[in-house]
Amino acid sequence: MLRTRKEIAFMVMAGIFITSAIVAELISAKLVYMGSYLAPMIAGIVPWPVVFLLTDVMNEYFGKQAVRRLSWITTGLIAFCFFIVYVAVQLPTAEGSWLSDKEFAKAFGGSLWIMIGSICAFIVSQLLDVQLFHFFSKLTKGKMIWLRSTGSTVVSQLVDSFIVALIGLYLSGAYPLKMVLVLAITGYLTKLVIAVCLTPLVYLMHYLAKSILGEKANQ
Repeated sequence: MLRTRKEIAFMVMAGIFITSAIVAELISAKLVYMGSYLAPMIAGIVPWPVVFLLTDVMNEYFGKQAVRRLSWITTGLIAFCFFIVYVAVQLPTAEGSWLSDKEFAKAFGGSLWIMIGSICAFIVSQLLDVQLFHFFSKLTKGKMIWLRSTGSTVVSQLVDSFIVALIGLYLSGAYPLKMVLVLAITGYLTKLVIAVCLTPLVYLMHYLAKSILGEKANQ
Protein backbone atom coordinates (compact mmCIF):
# COMPACT_ATOMS: atom_id res chain seq x y z
CA MET A 1 0.00 0.00 0.00
CA LEU A 2 1.36 3.42 -0.98
CA ARG A 3 1.59 5.66 2.05
CA THR A 4 3.73 8.64 1.13
CA ARG A 5 3.72 11.27 -1.57
CA LYS A 6 7.18 10.14 -2.60
CA GLU A 7 6.02 6.56 -3.20
CA ILE A 8 3.00 7.74 -5.19
CA ALA A 9 5.16 10.15 -7.22
CA PHE A 10 7.64 7.36 -8.01
CA MET A 11 4.88 5.01 -9.17
CA VAL A 12 3.34 7.68 -11.42
CA MET A 13 6.70 8.70 -12.90
CA ALA A 14 7.73 5.08 -13.40
CA GLY A 15 4.44 4.32 -15.18
CA ILE A 16 4.83 7.28 -17.55
CA PHE A 17 8.50 6.41 -18.09
CA ILE A 18 7.76 2.77 -19.01
CA THR A 19 4.78 3.69 -21.21
CA SER A 20 6.81 6.29 -23.12
CA ALA A 21 9.65 3.82 -23.73
CA ILE A 22 7.36 1.04 -24.99
CA VAL A 23 5.27 3.34 -27.20
CA ALA A 24 8.50 4.68 -28.72
CA GLU A 25 9.36 1.16 -29.87
CA LEU A 26 5.92 0.46 -31.33
CA ILE A 27 5.83 3.60 -33.48
CA SER A 28 9.47 3.58 -34.62
CA ALA A 29 8.77 1.73 -37.87
CA LYS A 30 7.33 4.97 -39.28
CA LEU A 31 9.49 7.78 -40.69
CA VAL A 32 8.30 11.34 -40.10
CA TYR A 33 9.26 14.88 -41.03
CA MET A 34 9.58 17.35 -38.16
CA GLY A 35 9.90 20.22 -40.61
CA SER A 36 9.88 20.95 -44.33
CA TYR A 37 13.67 21.34 -44.55
CA LEU A 38 14.70 18.55 -42.18
CA ALA A 39 15.72 15.01 -43.02
CA PRO A 40 13.29 12.23 -42.05
CA MET A 41 13.54 10.55 -38.66
CA ILE A 42 11.84 7.71 -36.86
CA ALA A 43 8.56 8.52 -35.10
CA GLY A 44 9.87 6.90 -31.92
CA ILE A 45 11.64 10.16 -31.12
CA VAL A 46 8.29 11.75 -30.16
CA PRO A 47 7.97 10.24 -26.62
CA TRP A 48 11.64 10.67 -25.69
CA PRO A 49 11.42 14.23 -24.30
CA VAL A 50 9.24 12.73 -21.56
CA VAL A 51 11.92 10.13 -20.83
CA PHE A 52 14.60 12.88 -20.71
CA LEU A 53 12.70 14.85 -18.09
CA LEU A 54 11.75 11.89 -15.94
CA THR A 55 15.25 10.39 -15.99
CA ASP A 56 16.68 13.69 -14.78
CA VAL A 57 14.17 14.22 -11.97
CA MET A 58 14.17 10.59 -10.83
CA ASN A 59 17.97 10.53 -10.75
CA GLU A 60 17.90 13.57 -8.52
CA TYR A 61 15.15 12.59 -6.10
CA PHE A 62 15.19 8.78 -6.02
CA GLY A 63 18.85 8.02 -6.66
CA LYS A 64 20.78 6.11 -9.30
CA GLN A 65 19.97 2.68 -7.84
CA ALA A 66 16.24 3.30 -8.26
CA VAL A 67 16.71 4.50 -11.85
CA ARG A 68 18.92 1.52 -12.64
CA ARG A 69 16.27 -0.88 -11.36
CA LEU A 70 13.60 0.96 -13.34
CA SER A 71 15.79 0.73 -16.47
CA TRP A 72 16.14 -3.04 -16.08
CA ILE A 73 12.41 -3.44 -15.46
CA THR A 74 11.63 -1.33 -18.54
CA THR A 75 14.02 -3.41 -20.63
CA GLY A 76 12.23 -6.57 -19.53
CA LEU A 77 8.85 -5.07 -20.35
CA ILE A 78 10.06 -4.02 -23.82
CA ALA A 79 11.15 -7.65 -24.34
CA PHE A 80 7.73 -8.83 -23.13
CA CYS A 81 6.05 -6.42 -25.57
CA PHE A 82 8.33 -7.77 -28.31
CA PHE A 83 7.10 -11.30 -27.56
CA ILE A 84 3.42 -10.27 -27.67
CA VAL A 85 3.86 -8.38 -30.95
CA TYR A 86 5.77 -11.33 -32.45
CA VAL A 87 2.96 -13.74 -31.54
CA ALA A 88 0.34 -11.33 -32.95
CA VAL A 89 2.24 -11.08 -36.25
CA GLN A 90 2.45 -14.88 -36.52
CA LEU A 91 -1.24 -15.51 -35.85
CA PRO A 92 -3.34 -16.08 -39.01
CA THR A 93 -5.53 -13.16 -40.00
CA ALA A 94 -9.28 -13.81 -40.01
CA GLU A 95 -11.38 -13.03 -43.06
CA GLY A 96 -12.83 -9.53 -42.88
CA SER A 97 -10.01 -8.19 -40.71
CA TRP A 98 -9.46 -4.45 -41.05
CA LEU A 99 -5.77 -5.11 -41.74
CA SER A 100 -4.55 -7.90 -43.98
CA ASP A 101 -1.72 -10.23 -42.99
CA LYS A 102 0.69 -8.26 -45.15
CA GLU A 103 -0.43 -4.87 -43.83
CA PHE A 104 -0.27 -5.94 -40.19
CA ALA A 105 3.14 -7.57 -40.65
CA LYS A 106 4.44 -4.45 -42.39
CA ALA A 107 3.16 -2.18 -39.62
CA PHE A 108 4.29 -4.25 -36.64
CA GLY A 109 6.84 -6.65 -38.10
CA GLY A 110 9.24 -3.77 -38.62
CA SER A 111 8.84 -2.86 -34.97
CA LEU A 112 10.23 -6.23 -33.95
CA TRP A 113 13.73 -5.37 -35.15
CA ILE A 114 13.38 -1.90 -33.64
CA MET A 115 12.56 -3.52 -30.30
CA ILE A 116 15.58 -5.83 -30.49
CA GLY A 117 17.80 -2.82 -31.15
CA SER A 118 16.05 -0.82 -28.47
CA ILE A 119 16.43 -3.52 -25.83
CA CYS A 120 20.19 -3.35 -26.41
CA ALA A 121 20.33 0.43 -26.77
CA PHE A 122 17.95 1.31 -23.96
CA ILE A 123 19.76 -0.51 -21.18
CA VAL A 124 23.22 0.61 -22.36
CA SER A 125 22.23 4.26 -22.79
CA GLN A 126 20.16 4.45 -19.59
CA LEU A 127 22.87 2.95 -17.39
CA LEU A 128 25.40 5.24 -19.06
CA ASP A 129 23.08 8.23 -18.55
CA VAL A 130 22.75 7.45 -14.84
CA GLN A 131 26.52 7.30 -14.37
CA LEU A 132 27.15 10.46 -16.39
CA PHE A 133 24.38 12.35 -14.57
CA HIS A 134 26.01 11.68 -11.22
CA PHE A 135 29.48 12.38 -12.59
CA PHE A 136 28.37 15.84 -13.72
CA SER A 137 26.43 16.31 -10.49
CA LYS A 138 29.57 15.72 -8.40
CA LEU A 139 31.65 17.81 -10.80
CA THR A 140 29.32 20.79 -10.39
CA LYS A 141 28.66 20.06 -6.68
CA GLY A 142 24.92 19.77 -7.26
CA LYS A 143 24.69 23.05 -9.17
CA MET A 144 24.22 23.82 -12.88
CA ILE A 145 21.22 21.56 -13.46
CA TRP A 146 21.34 22.24 -17.20
CA LEU A 147 24.90 20.86 -17.48
CA ARG A 148 24.31 17.53 -15.77
CA SER A 149 20.99 17.06 -17.55
CA THR A 150 22.18 17.97 -21.06
CA GLY A 151 25.70 16.60 -20.57
CA SER A 152 24.53 13.11 -19.76
CA THR A 153 22.07 13.21 -22.67
CA VAL A 154 24.76 14.23 -25.19
CA VAL A 155 26.72 11.00 -24.68
CA SER A 156 24.01 8.49 -23.78
CA GLN A 157 21.75 9.41 -26.70
CA LEU A 158 24.65 9.19 -29.16
CA VAL A 159 25.04 5.54 -28.13
CA ASP A 160 21.28 4.96 -28.16
CA SER A 161 20.67 6.51 -31.58
CA PHE A 162 23.32 4.48 -33.39
CA ILE A 163 22.61 1.13 -31.71
CA VAL A 164 18.88 1.40 -32.50
CA ALA A 165 19.51 2.50 -36.08
CA LEU A 166 22.12 -0.15 -36.90
CA ILE A 167 20.21 -3.08 -35.37
CA GLY A 168 16.62 -1.97 -35.95
CA LEU A 169 16.93 -0.44 -39.39
CA TYR A 170 20.10 -1.82 -41.01
CA LEU A 171 20.31 -5.44 -39.82
CA SER A 172 16.58 -5.78 -40.46
CA GLY A 173 17.19 -4.88 -44.09
CA ALA A 174 14.66 -2.03 -43.91
CA TYR A 175 17.07 0.64 -45.19
CA PRO A 176 20.55 0.79 -46.77
CA LEU A 177 23.47 1.78 -44.53
CA LYS A 178 23.69 5.32 -45.93
CA MET A 179 20.04 6.00 -45.09
CA VAL A 180 20.44 4.40 -41.66
CA LEU A 181 23.37 6.67 -40.82
CA VAL A 182 21.37 9.71 -41.93
CA LEU A 183 18.47 8.64 -39.69
CA ALA A 184 20.81 8.00 -36.75
CA ILE A 185 22.54 11.37 -37.08
CA THR A 186 19.28 13.25 -37.65
CA GLY A 187 17.64 11.53 -34.72
CA TYR A 188 20.59 12.24 -32.45
CA LEU A 189 20.77 15.92 -33.38
CA THR A 190 17.02 16.24 -32.92
CA LYS A 191 17.28 14.75 -29.42
CA LEU A 192 20.02 17.24 -28.56
CA VAL A 193 17.96 20.18 -29.78
CA ILE A 194 14.98 18.91 -27.80
CA ALA A 195 17.15 18.46 -24.68
CA VAL A 196 18.39 22.05 -24.95
CA CYS A 197 14.89 23.43 -25.58
CA LEU A 198 13.59 21.53 -22.56
CA THR A 199 16.07 23.21 -20.19
CA PRO A 200 13.49 25.67 -18.78
CA LEU A 201 11.08 22.78 -18.26
CA VAL A 202 13.83 20.83 -16.47
CA TYR A 203 14.14 23.67 -13.96
CA LEU A 204 10.36 23.79 -13.57
CA MET A 205 10.23 20.03 -12.98
CA HIS A 206 12.92 20.33 -10.34
CA TYR A 207 11.04 23.13 -8.62
CA LEU A 208 7.81 21.11 -8.57
CA ALA A 209 9.64 17.96 -7.47
CA LYS A 210 11.30 19.81 -4.61
CA SER A 211 7.93 21.16 -3.48
CA ILE A 212 6.31 17.72 -3.60
CA LEU A 213 9.17 15.38 -2.70
CA GLY A 214 11.29 17.51 -0.43
CA GLU A 215 14.94 16.54 -0.04
CA LYS A 216 16.93 14.88 -2.80
CA ALA A 217 18.05 11.27 -2.57
CA ASN A 218 21.30 10.34 -0.89
CA GLN A 219 23.50 9.33 -3.78
